Amino acid sequence: MAKDNKFLTFKGKPLVRNGNTLYYGFPNEKYVIMMQILATKPVNDIEVASKVSIQLLNTDPDVSPRERIVKSSEKKGLYAALDIAEVWLSRALAN
Repeated sequence: MAKDNKFLTFKGKPLVRNGNTLYYGFPNEKYVIMMQILATKPVNDIEVASKVSIQLLNTDPDVSPRERIVKSSEKKGLYAALDIAEVWLSRALAN
């Protein structure tokens, strides 16, 4: 019987959080996105990401750690980060 893992998804790809780091995409594909929450601000008694670092990563284990980072940027807010992450990942996987 297959195990049914339920992950939060965004536009059909898994979005997994580990502390202040979020991973977006399937780990068995050539690229994934790593987002790190660098700063938060309170909004109605909830801490909301206000500054997010985004990196498009090559998942090939034979590539050196320095060469794994294909693109990187910083955005204000998680929504802006997810928006650019989806564009980067879709374009990278299409090539």
